[in-house]
Amino acid sequence: MSEANLSPWRACVAPMLDWTDRHCRFFHRLLSPDARLYTEMLTTGALIHGQMTRFLDYSDQEHPVALQLGGSEPADLAHCAKLAQKWGYDEVNLNCGCPSERVQRGAFGACLMNEASLVADCVKAMVDAVGGDPRIPITVKHRIGIDQIESYDFVRDFVGTVAQAGCQVFIVHARNAWLKGLSPKENREIPPLRYEFVHRLKKDFPHITIVLNGGLADNASCVEQLRPGAVLDGVTLDGVMVGRAAYHTPWMMADWGELLFGASAKPESMNRESIEAAMVAYTEQEMARTKGWEHGEVRWPQVMRHVLGLYNGLPGARRWRQVWSDHKLKDHMPSEVMKLAHQRP
Repeated sequence: MSEANLSPWRACVAPMLDWTDRHCRFFHRLLSPDARLYTEMLTTGALIHGQMTRFLDYSDQEHPVALQLGGSEPADLAHCAKLAQKWGYDEVNLNCGCPSERVQRGAFGACLMNEASLVADCVKAMVDAVGGDPRIPITVKHRIGIDQIESYDFVRDFVGTVAQAGCQVFIVHARNAWLKGLSPKENREIPPLRYEFVHRLKKDFPHITIVLNGGLADNASCVEQLRPGAVLDGVTLDGVMVGRAAYHTPWMMADWGELLFGASAKPESMNRESIEAAMVAYTEQEMARTKGWEHGEVRWPQVMRHVLGLYNGLPGARRWRQVWSDHKLKDHMPSEVMKLAHQRP
C-alpha cells in the first residue's frame, strides 16, 4: 500500500481519561506529525452544562484531532457533534467501550454494546447534526463483547447494525468488557485478547475502516498488525490504536513516520532534547497566555507530567523524572527546571 493510500486512522493514540488532555496531545504531535489524536472522553452533560470552552479548546497544531463523547441520548450527542463541528474537530468518536461503574450508571460506555439499535440511533443523530460532512466522520470505539458473551456473532452484528446508520470507522478494543467484578484497569488486562475477532471483522466488512486497539506494547506489534496480508485471507487492517504504551514510552511515536507511514527516517535534529525544549517553550507560552484566566492558569506541572516518559530506558532517566516531578520547584520557570534536570548529580 502506497503512502498516499494509507488510512487516516493508520496510527492513533487512544483517548485516556486524565491523560490525553490538550497539553498531552501537543506533546504527542511533536513526536508524530501523522498520528491521529483523541481527547479524553467528555460526557455530553459536561459539554452541555459545563465550561464548554475549557473542554473543547485545543491547539491548531493538534490536527488531526478527534473528540470522544460519552453519552446515550441521541439529541444530546447530536448537539455535541454540532459543537465539535463548530470547533473544527476532525472526528467525533462515541465511547462504547468504557466498563467503569460510573460510566455504566450514566447508561453509556461498554453497556451500549447490548443496545446496538440505540447506538445506531445515536450515530444517525450525530451524522444528521453535522450534515453528513465527510470532514468530520462519526466513529465508534467498542469492545469485542461484554461479560461472558464470547461469540464473534455478537460483535459482528453490533458492527453491522451501527454501520447501517452511517458509521464507517470502528476502533475495536480486542477484549471483552466485564461490567461487574473488574476495575477499569483489570478490564484492560484480564479479559484475553482476541485479535482474530478484529481480523474477522475486516474480512466480513472489507469496505469499513477497522482499527485494532489493545495490547499493542511496542512498535513491532503495530508493524505486525499492519503488515499486508496479516489478516485472514490476505485482508489488511486499516490502523492501530496505542494507549498506555504511547503514554509511558512516548519516544516510540518518533519512529511512526518511518515504520507506519512510509516516511523518511526522522532528522537528526529531532531528538529527545529538542522535544523537551519545545515542550518547555510551549509550557511557558501557555503560562503567559492563561495568566489570570477565569478557568484557571496553567502551571508547568500540569503540562510536563505528560513528558515524564520521554527518556525512559536511558541512563539518568530516573533522576531526570525526579526533578520534573519535584513540586518544590513549581514556582520556577520551566526553562530553569530543565537546566536542573540535566545537571550532573
